[in-house]
Amino acid sequence: MTVDRPIVVVLHADHLPEGLDAVSAVAEVRYATADTLGDAMPGADVLLLWDFFSSAVPDVWDRCDSLRWIHIAAAGVDSLMFDALAESDVVVTNSRGVFDRPIAEFVLGQILAFAKDSAVSAQLQQRREWRHRETELIDTTHAMVVGTGAIGREIARILTAVGMKVSGVGRTSRDGDPDFGVVHASSTLAKVVHDVDYLILIAPLTDATRRVVDADVLAAAKPGVRVVNVGRGELLDSAALLDALRSGHVGGAALDVFDTEPLPEDSSLWSAENVVVTPHMSGDAVGWRRRLADLFVANFERYASSTDLENVVDKKLGFVSS
Repeated sequence: MTVDRPIVVVLHADHLPEGLDAVSAVAEVRYATADTLGDAMPGADVLLLWDFFSSAVPDVWDRCDSLRWIHIAAAGVDSLMFDALAESDVVVTNSRGVFDRPIAEFVLGQILAFAKDSAVSAQLQQRREWRHRETELIDTTHAMVVGTGAIGREIARILTAVGMKVSGVGRTSRDGDPDFGVVHASSTLAKVVHDVDYLILIAPLTDATRRVVDADVLAAAKPGVRVVNVGRGELLDSAALLDALRSGHVGGAALDVFDTEPLPEDSSLWSAENVVVTPHMSGDAVGWRRRLADLFVANFERYASSTDLENVVDKKLGFVSS
């Protein structure tokens, strides 16, 4: 049994998705912005949340009278999830798999930039100053990855490949993990972070992971630890990080995500010493938008033929449960 010409709403902002011809051929496609979403939703079966940071869906929920499936063009679903959706029969899928390798390479690049003192080299070059220095090896250093989903696992694999010792942090502790070896429970992070050289955050944002790295965790960390956040800004207590950076206890931070985005111009993070600020771009390698569209099209074809969807999010947990 197939679905008879469903209605698909695409919520977009600045960029329209390309490559949806296969969807348009068998469905009515309505394009909407946050301001027009309410008018587009009545009768709609599917919502593609192309504007994945939009908070418009809860505001028009009472007009989603036929909605069966929401697909978000992102790995994280924290910007979408709200109680009425979680309690409904609407299926939510995400874009798991699109960002794994780009984010893993980005993390490796930030680690190498710290170890090889790239920021200072750039500053000295601007001043035309020749100053010989020694740099660090990353071989055998310890990277702890907070978040053991698909992206975290790709990070673990690429860091293991260059000789780093890698461990993980997840909901529960376990040994013998194929990618991390040891996985610690997030509730014990302050007890196990004492020998970590690079603390990498890629966990989904949930009630359990919000501010998972706080002042206590940073104080318990090894002096000189570097923090790399490519997950969500709220995983990290930024005020505590700034204090630890100023004291020298944290040796550096590479931050791609923030509590407020864009990062406000008056944020102290812009000028903090040994901090690298990037504008939420770690997963956005060339062609990423087309890969997101292709993933949705493939899942829509499953939907149209009444086949099980891929990347179904556990709405209670807030991520795809494996």
